[in-house]
Amino acid sequence: MLLTISTNHQPGTDLGFLLHKHTEKFQSINLSIGQAHIFYPEQSPEQTTVALLLDIDPIDMVKNRVRSGGGFSLAQYVNDRPYVASSFLSVAISKAFSTTMNGTCKAKPELVDTAMDFSVRISVVSAPRGGEILIRSLFEPLCYSVNIQRHTLDDQFVEWGDSRYFTLELSQNITLKELLSHLYVLIPALDQDKHYFVSQQEIDKLLKKGKGWLSQHPHKETITRRYLLNLRSLSYQALERLREENDTQEQEETQEEKVRQESLHQKRLKCVLKQLKESGAKRVLDLGCGEGKLIKLLLKEKQFTQIVGTDVCYTSLSRAKDRLYWNEMAPRQKERIDLFQGALTYKDKRLEGFDAAAIVEVIEHLEEDRLEAFERVVFEHAKPTTVILTTPNREFNSQFENMKTDSFRHTDHRFEWTRHEFETWAKKVAETFHYSVSFVPIGDEVEGVGAPSQMGVFRYAH
Repeated sequence: MLLTISTNHQPGTDLGFLLHKHTEKFQSINLSIGQAHIFYPEQSPEQTTVALLLDIDPIDMVKNRVRSGGGFSLAQYVNDRPYVASSFLSVAISKAFSTTMNGTCKAKPELVDTAMDFSVRISVVSAPRGGEILIRSLFEPLCYSVNIQRHTLDDQFVEWGDSRYFTLELSQNITLKELLSHLYVLIPALDQDKHYFVSQQEIDKLLKKGKGWLSQHPHKETITRRYLLNLRSLSYQALERLREENDTQEQEETQEEKVRQESLHQKRLKCVLKQLKESGAKRVLDLGCGEGKLIKLLLKEKQFTQIVGTDVCYTSLSRAKDRLYWNEMAPRQKERIDLFQGALTYKDKRLEGFDAAAIVEVIEHLEEDRLEAFERVVFEHAKPTTVILTTPNREFNSQFENMKTDSFRHTDHRFEWTRHEFETWAKKVAETFHYSVSFVPIGDEVEGVGAPSQMGVFRYAH
């Protein structure tokens, strides 16, 4: 049973600080049914990898009366438990990396909330009553890129068909604390078996490790029931507590939004809406639509007959539907809208043929070396008549209290441009793809640093 976690974050020793496991040491911890070994098979300037290897003893499983789930006489000795990621792996993650999961890093506390590019590989997973579709439905809404390889029963006898086992690879830019909490909950939910008795305490574990994300997951009911082995009473209690958490979280988000963000964000959306209306567009794209705030404004304007929102994160699209009251929406209104998942760095025919596209505070979330792909997708292939694009103005960051000069406004931002840098990039894009471009400040301007956000309005030169 093998789990590896890799990152290209530099310096690579930061991963050791976060995990409280020295990168040059081989360490082991005792489990009730064997041992877990932690080591670093890869350390280079480009990538660091930590491995968690479980050495499960089938005899110990029998001695400790561990469930084997088999239906034949030797099933308690001969089974897949030593090899398939299951609750054994969750317990090992919790024991080996407990300090990380609790959000503690004394040596470098700033790393706890630092998002990094992680790649995860689980050598063997099983997903009974769901398979690949189930695996994707659990991880993709959390914005993971998912790669799944299904194994054949026997390479020598291909005609026997596929087995129920998969190798799972995940990648995402995320904090390590969040990554480990996702794995802790979702691995046993996939396997749907536990090596220990499931009691009331299991609800507390689930809600503690799922805090902040499980209540927002579109398949939280499936995860909860599978994690609790479909025990009705426990599942019902857990889902009720998740609903309460979700209601509280939404209230807190609403208050925070009103206090901290509403003013600037509303100005930004109103400015984008004004430009879209003046363009005369009827069919509009909202690229990177998030939770659908701009779409909600567009729906109020009869001018826009077709509104399409797309985002790379399925969870955001799910929230957008909730905020738009999708299920209660009148049929004629619903006919005007389409929401789908997609990335702005891959050509997509569904984006072609629109009058206008809005790209609001999106590009700064892309790696700069992916901007060329983004430019071609939007300006060469989709080619809307008008493109309205906004991004933060880095020069204005000095006006925010307690913000360091070398930091970004959001931990997921890959860059933030000055006004000159943005205009240089925008003019080059316009010239390359036969657009004209003009610039509009968004928010109250301050002498010498400009406005908080900057807008480029691109118009295709027919």
